Amino acid sequence: MSASRSVALRLEGLTKTYGATTAIRDLTFDVEEGGFFVLFGPSSVGKTTTLRTIAGLVQPDAGTLEIGGRDFTRAPIKGRGISMVFQSFALYPHLTVYDNFAYPLREEKTARGEIDRRVNETAEILRLSHRLRSKPGTLSGGEQQRVALGRSLIRRPKILLLDEPLTNLDAKLRHEMRAELKRLHRQFGMTVVYATPDELEALSMGEEIAVMQNGKVVQQGTPDELYDAPADLYVASKLGSPHMNLIDVSTDRSGTALDTPFGPVGLPGTHAIALGERIVMGVRPSDLRIADGPNARAIPTVQLLEPLGDVTVVSLSSAGQSYRILLPEAQATVIRIGEPLPITVAPDKIHLFRGHDGSPLR
Repeated sequence: MSASRSVALRLEGLTKTYGATTAIRDLTFDVEEGGFFVLFGPSSVGKTTTLRTIAGLVQPDAGTLEIGGRDFTRAPIKGRGISMVFQSFALYPHLTVYDNFAYPLREEKTARGEIDRRVNETAEILRLSHRLRSKPGTLSGGEQQRVALGRSLIRRPKILLLDEPLTNLDAKLRHEMRAELKRLHRQFGMTVVYATPDELEALSMGEEIAVMQNGKVVQQGTPDELYDAPADLYVASKLGSPHMNLIDVSTDRSGTALDTPFGPVGLPGTHAIALGERIVMGVRPSDLRIADGPNARAIPTVQLLEPLGDVTVVSLSSAGQSYRILLPEAQATVIRIGEPLPITVAPDKIHLFRGHDGSPLR
C-alpha cells in the first residue's frame, strides 16, 4: 500500500455459501483509494459474488467489509457510495439516453436544474451529447456500454464496480473501451474494482490485480509482479499472451540440469529436487530463443506458424510435448512447418513448479 493513498475498500475473511457451494471463502484484500483494482480469474471463481457483496446485494456468512474505514458488512445498499455496472448493460429500452442518465438522479430527488447539468456534463465526457435523444436500441454496442457507464458515473460514486463490462463487445470495441475506461478513471479519480476473465484486460488495465481461484485470492500484486513471479502453477498458467509454456521435465543423472524436450537446461539457483520428482518448467514464449546449433538429443519440429504482424507465434513439438516460441516476424520468415528448429533458454528465464501441487520451487 503506497504511503500517499488511504484504503478505500477492505475485505477480510469474507465467506458466502449457497447450499453445498462456497462462492467465496476467506476472501481478503485491500483496495487503495483512487486505484484501479482488478479481480481476475475464469468463470465461477467468485468474482461476481465478490462485487455483489461489496455493493450490498449479497450478505456474507462471515467476515467483514469496510468502505472508507467504516464497517458496512451488514449495512444497507444505500449510503455505501457504490455503483455497479453489470455484464449486461441493463438499460431501460423505452427511455432515451438522457432519461437513462437522469433516472438515478430522479430517484434521489435531485433538483431538475442539477439533473440537466450533470446529464449534459456526463454525456460530453462520454462523447454522447449527440445521442441524448436516442433510445438504446438505436445505439452501437460501444455506445450502449458508455450509457451504462454514464448511468453509474452520474451519481459520482466513491467506488465503481465493473462486472465483465466488455464481454459482449467485439474485439475492436473491447480495445477502444479499455482505453476509454482508463481515461475515465483518470478523469474522475474514483476507485474502480473491475472483474474480468481476460488476462489482456487484467494486465493492461489493472494497477493491482488479485488472481482468484475457488472463491479466494491466491496472489495479489502489480501486473509486472504477477507476470515475472507467479506464486504457483495456477497463476503461471493464467497470465500472459501467448500463455506460458508448461513443460514436464526431470533432472539429469548429475542433478545439476533439467532434461527438457529441447535439450538440457542448467538448474537455476540452488533448487532442491528429489530424484524422480515430477517437475513442471514454465517458460514464456518470448524467453525461448533459436539455438546457434542443434542439440543431438532433442530437436523440436515446427508444427504451426501464426503470423501476428510484427511477431510470429511458432508452435513446436518434441519428446511428445508441445510448446510455443515468440519470434520477430523477420526472423520467422525463413521457418517452415515440418522442419527442425533447435531452441534454447537461459536458466534465469525459467520457473519451476512441483508437479503434485503446483507450488513453486524456491
